[in-house]
Amino acid sequence: MTTNPETPTTLSEKSRPVVELQNGGGILLIDKPRGPSSHQVAAWVREMTGVTQVGHTGTLDPQVSGVLVVLLGKAVRLTSVLHLDEKEYICLMRLQGDVSQQNLEEIIHQFTGKIYQRPPRKSAVKRALRIREILELELLSRDKRLVLLRVRCDSGTYIRSLCHHIGLALGVGAHMQELRRSRSSSFTEDQIYTLHSVRDALEDAKSGNTEMISRMILPMKTSIAGIPTVTIKETAAGAICHGARLSSRGIIRVDSFQMEDTVAIFTESEDFIGLGEALMSSSRVVPGEKGLVVAPRIIFPEPDAYPAIWKGHVPPAETNKA
Repeated sequence: MTTNPETPTTLSEKSRPVVELQNGGGILLIDKPRGPSSHQVAAWVREMTGVTQVGHTGTLDPQVSGVLVVLLGKAVRLTSVLHLDEKEYICLMRLQGDVSQQNLEEIIHQFTGKIYQRPPRKSAVKRALRIREILELELLSRDKRLVLLRVRCDSGTYIRSLCHHIGLALGVGAHMQELRRSRSSSFTEDQIYTLHSVRDALEDAKSGNTEMISRMILPMKTSIAGIPTVTIKETAAGAICHGARLSSRGIIRVDSFQMEDTVAIFTESEDFIGLGEALMSSSRVVPGEKGLVVAPRIIFPEPDAYPAIWKGHVPPAETNKA
């Protein structure tokens, strides 16, 4: 296997330490270097940690660097949720002609909001026309034809295409020269680690010093900032882990949400049970009363992780499956 000079050689099979993961899953925030693909970086993490299931959210092209959210173990199940989260990029755009500062600022401002995009020819996805939203587009600095931009946008936005379209609107042409992802969902650059740092932490773990690797691997619940929470009784957890839909009788409190929203399920002792789909709006939930509130979709604890105390009793979660 050919390695990028910026990327560490993977550890051998015999030297991989076992990485303990809370609830069988965790999140590792990698500073992806330019050169390897996102899939290659995930593969290196798999070999270094020895964790069988490794994935990532939000693919970065080989020449793009920055925040790559790597999912370990059961956290891979969160891919379908996390890949939709908004992203932020720092982009260096090169203009192919001279334009005034006023014209540049006016045109850039016009690209804030919903825009049409077609994936670039080099893209691995179908080149179908799509709508994406540019939430913020800030001109950070300019040096003649070099323009530094900060872009906050929907997941799946092609910054290369954005630069091309800005150039067309300016009438001089433009292309993306360099790109770095500065944020993915709530995860920012000040939380990421290089592959070298991860390897060093794993080497320390083999000597019994697990402090660094424990600090690097975040619990799965850190990935769901912004998702409304439903707090349940400990007695309801067992039924939920067996696939039962959550009844109001098993609920302690809820955040605000609408029907069909994704909600996070926690026990009163703050154990992260998983994610579910709201079957009603939070305004209709009356804790302790009848009524199905949440259908489980992604559950992390094993079915027998909590006592099945609902058997033979009135269940805090209804036993009919979603």
